[in-house]
Amino acid sequence: RCLLKMVKGSIVVPEDILSFRCNGLQGSTSPPRAQEPGEREEVPGAMANPSPARNPTEVQMSQLVLPCHTNHRGELSTGQLLKWIDTAACLAGREPQCRGTLVGTRSVLKCVLDNHGPLSPLTPTHLLLFLFSSVGQVVNIKAKVNRAFNSSMEVGIQVSYEDLCSGKHCSICKAYATFVAQGPSGTKVRLKPLTPQTEEEKIEHSIAAERRRMRLVHKDTLKDLLTRSPHETELETRDGSVAVPAAKTRVESVELVLPPHANHQGNTFGGQIMAWMENVATIAASRLCHAHPTLRAIEMFHFRGPSQVGDRLVLKAIVNNSFKNSMEVGVCAEAYGQEMSGSRRHINSAFMTFVVLAEDGQPRSLPMVAPEPGDGERRYREASARKKIRLDRKYVISCKQTEVPLSVPWDQSNKVYLSYNNVSALKTLVAKANWALAREKEKVRMYTLEEDKFLSFRIEMSVRIAASRAFSLLSDLRCRHEWDRHYVRAELVQQVDDDDMIYHVESQTLSHENKPQDFVILASRRKPCSKGDPYVVAFRSVTLPTHPASDHFTRGETLCSGFCIWPESEETSKVAYYNQATPGYLNYVTTNVAGLSSNFCATFEACEKFLLKNKEDLIVQL
Repeated sequence: RCLLKMVKGSIVVPEDILSFRCNGLQGSTSPPRAQEPGEREEVPGAMANPSPARNPTEVQMSQLVLPCHTNHRGELSTGQLLKWIDTAACLAGREPQCRGTLVGTRSVLKCVLDNHGPLSPLTPTHLLLFLFSSVGQVVNIKAKVNRAFNSSMEVGIQVSYEDLCSGKHCSICKAYATFVAQGPSGTKVRLKPLTPQTEEEKIEHSIAAERRRMRLVHKDTLKDLLTRSPHETELETRDGSVAVPAAKTRVESVELVLPPHANHQGNTFGGQIMAWMENVATIAASRLCHAHPTLRAIEMFHFRGPSQVGDRLVLKAIVNNSFKNSMEVGVCAEAYGQEMSGSRRHINSAFMTFVVLAEDGQPRSLPMVAPEPGDGERRYREASARKKIRLDRKYVISCKQTEVPLSVPWDQSNKVYLSYNNVSALKTLVAKANWALAREKEKVRMYTLEEDKFLSFRIEMSVRIAASRAFSLLSDLRCRHEWDRHYVRAELVQQVDDDDMIYHVESQTLSHENKPQDFVILASRRKPCSKGDPYVVAFRSVTLPTHPASDHFTRGETLCSGFCIWPESEETSKVAYYNQATPGYLNYVTTNVAGLSSNFCATFEACEKFLLKNKEDLIVQL
């Protein structure tokens, strides 16, 4: 830039070319520069296409991968990608004093390798990376705010790469970042709510609250799993492998925060800190395997506090545990000022999973790790617990809807993720835009949604009852037999917490085996996160060892169903029931949709009478 300014007076350079050269040195971001007063907007003729309406917070960034951005294999380094992701997310947040935490992503390795299907479901608090971008390719990043809470916001980031020679585009990963808005004095700033416009934005806006809830309970989930696990550390035995002391993998490095590492307020870029942490973690992993490891997963970058220009950052890393084909590295960052006597501030921490790839691209076996006594053993056990949580989460999320059985095994370690998927699946169904009115009988309206192999239905009506009271009555399945003739009885098997319960339900509906059906159902309740959100009661089938299938019943399954209750006034609510029909339930649904039966309408009218009858009793109980 300085060179161009010096020569501008002696060389004739059009202003638009000068701007292109300056901006092109560091890549491009959108929206473009502001138009100068009096400047005419140029229309590029046939190249101009009317652009669709875009989220006002959306930012697009395109970066050309240069040799300085790559690792020893000539592939884009993870640290560099984290810098770009952080920059794009900060620009989308439009809050210069936000402090961010990278909290989730889901890679699409199949899209990179063999161009399979759309993005997979996303997992919170977890980052999976499969990077194949190399020198000469373009990395495209799109970031936008999904939801603004009271003083925090969630930013969604999509990353893809573009091959300029072949014109091929492929997704790399999708991430979420959470930012906290702060004022000049460090106090939190209340954010304005964001109104989603498109169907995709409405889905992300709705599920953002569930991701936030999962993030907040992540520590409790880990603590609960460790409490129920044996306290003795059992080392794995592998043929021909000698345990490597964890102390030999320890790395400590110091970095000086300079002006290029910080924003205009002097605070260190989060992406820069993440890149430094990834660097020391890679060194620690290399000391165990004596090879070049590949980063495959990051377990929540958590920013605890800021650092400024002039601070020294001490970065520490050590291998916590090694498994058959992967290893976990714990890494933290501490900051201190110019005076060494000052206490260090713990500002960041993360857990990174590495693998070592053989020539055929498959992960190879790794040496064992002998943990240090005390904290080392604690980190060793926690690494095993995190691995179990990742496996549980992967199973829950990768369970395809078309596979049988639909039920997922219930376990204390995966209860958070089952609850998350239960509620998010219902919220996703609710946010769909193509619902069509199929039947209407007096106050009851029935809608259908046809998607590929699935037929979903929605029944709704307005009821003169406060939303909170309807929520309390409809969330208890033990009362459902009073208005739903298909229910014979429901037993509360397990009270997981205040928001999640497991029921064993017996139905009088006969199966194709001419036997009544029974279900084991997880019921997840959610109160509104902010104004405009509904009360949610989500249902899905799970399996419990204490309640196996019986010879007297045919075990039925429900994939996604539940209630959403919107307050219309203090004493009136709109109650809607959703259900994604499973094969065994499909005939019953289509019969009602076609008008050959009015069971749905009759059942919902009975539900209204139940609510009106019991609302006074509920008031007395309260």
